[in-house]
Amino acid sequence: MVTAKLMGFLDEEIAKLKAEGRFVRLRVLEGPQEPVSVIDGKKVVNLTSNNYLDLANHPTLKAAAKAAIDKYGVGTAAVRTIIGTMDIHMALEKKLAEFKGAEAALVFQSGFTVNVACCQSLMTDESDLLVSDQLNHASIIDGGRLSKAVRKIYPHKDMKALKDILESPEARKARRKMIVTDGVFSMDGDLAPLPQIVELADKYGAFVMVDDAHASGVMGRNGRGTPDHFGLTSKVQIQIGTLSKAVGAIGGYVAGSKSLRDYLICTGRPFGFSSSHPPSVTATCIAALDLLLLEPQRIEKLWANARRFKEGLKKLGFDTGASETPITPVMVGETAKAQKFSARLFEEGVFALSICYPTVPKGKDRLRTIVSSGHTEKDLDFALEKFAKVGRELGII
Repeated sequence: MVTAKLMGFLDEEIAKLKAEGRFVRLRVLEGPQEPVSVIDGKKVVNLTSNNYLDLANHPTLKAAAKAAIDKYGVGTAAVRTIIGTMDIHMALEKKLAEFKGAEAALVFQSGFTVNVACCQSLMTDESDLLVSDQLNHASIIDGGRLSKAVRKIYPHKDMKALKDILESPEARKARRKMIVTDGVFSMDGDLAPLPQIVELADKYGAFVMVDDAHASGVMGRNGRGTPDHFGLTSKVQIQIGTLSKAVGAIGGYVAGSKSLRDYLICTGRPFGFSSSHPPSVTATCIAALDLLLLEPQRIEKLWANARRFKEGLKKLGFDTGASETPITPVMVGETAKAQKFSARLFEEGVFALSICYPTVPKGKDRLRTIVSSGHTEKDLDFALEKFAKVGRELGII
């Protein structure tokens, strides 16, 4: 009775979330993550997964995971800094460093934790300056809050505003200056203006951190990311990648100098206080990197599918925003209408999740669609047919 009284505020908060359209009900995937999946008991074309290269259920990756279990067991039962570092972890980090064109790499438990660790560990004094794009991922925002740095936010991709910050009195007297940006922005699917960012960083003595979660396996040669895409690998000091999306497994990593790796091993709290990846996951990631190098046609098919679907949506009259990548928003503008759009599409056999405030700004409510290399033309044409039907029904087109 006492507990119910003390925790009664939770029911009030949940009621507010429901009233504001922000209550989240978890969808349940029944079976593997596939281009056509069974979700909540219904077979649907899956346009919501980050499984860009259709690797999450790939037989080569599954075989690698099973072999690693036989050799190493199911887990490490320790953090990396005690006895949780196996030779297979070192092999993955060596392969990641080579893949990213960096001196060294360090794997974290997730992309979220690596962003938090880098911001917190590198910005340790009130005289430091962390400069961040307005639409950067939540993990960068939280990492900045946990740092001791002065934080400055520039409007999305506004290079004049970034320049003004770097020319400000606070910047001139800062001990360290770090510019942080997503490589591909996760809600709009547009690219960071990395050449201009690097040019300003060089001019004003800042170092650059790029979160390439949605560019890993998607942008650049064999999916090496946005620095590679722009030919700027040597100019970006800190490259963040994920193992949870195109790679099909779980985890995040930072690639950079050996000194960066050594420093984060000692100071990165998420790294030092979380158990290491199971060997099966690590083996899966190694196998996926091999496939990125051996099967570039997967990325080619991903982009062909993205172009087909994006062009189809535009021909129907949908607003796809500023997308330049396989992330294609379908702009709606109203929370209730976006949620209704998603629900009706699901009834029709297409899963496209609504993204609403506060994840995106008010008035920018949308469906976020992501195609994969595994979708067939038939899958995409079916989805476009249903988008047309429901879009007209709701007066969106």
